[in-house]
Amino acid sequence: MKCIYCGYEDSKVIDSRATIETNSIRRRRECLNCGKRWTTYETVESTPILVVKKNGSIQPFDKNKIINGIIKACEKRPVSLIQIENIAEEVEKQLKDDMVKEIRSIKIGDMVMERLKPLDDVAYVRFASVYRQFTDISNFINFLSEIKK
Repeated sequence: MKCIYCGYEDSKVIDSRATIETNSIRRRRECLNCGKRWTTYETVESTPILVVKKNGSIQPFDKNKIINGIIKACEKRPVSLIQIENIAEEVEKQLKDDMVKEIRSIKIGDMVMERLKPLDDVAYVRFASVYRQFTDISNFINFLSEIKK
């Protein structure tokens, strides 16, 4: 690592510790030439997750879109914002853990519905009605009869 003070090409690491808040490693360094010290932070460079929408367009994954969709489905329901944020974080974590680079929006909707169903039946049905875009009442009734089983 190049010294930020004198430009010397070599330094040594004096202290190294993980930081939980920023999910990075903090390193305290010392220049082998001038002896001055400074701090660096190392983070893992992550590639963005791309979402393929129903119309074929591609957008970067945005956890806030999941949160906003669930908030609408949970309106006037006994579901807390913390529970909603936890669902969105679980979905994002699963995508990152599976090292997904591209995913269809339908799969994300399924993941949300899977986590919303045990939380609140009404919110689950509301989310499904928007997400599945039922074209007529018979499709909606068929869906309701399936989840009733």
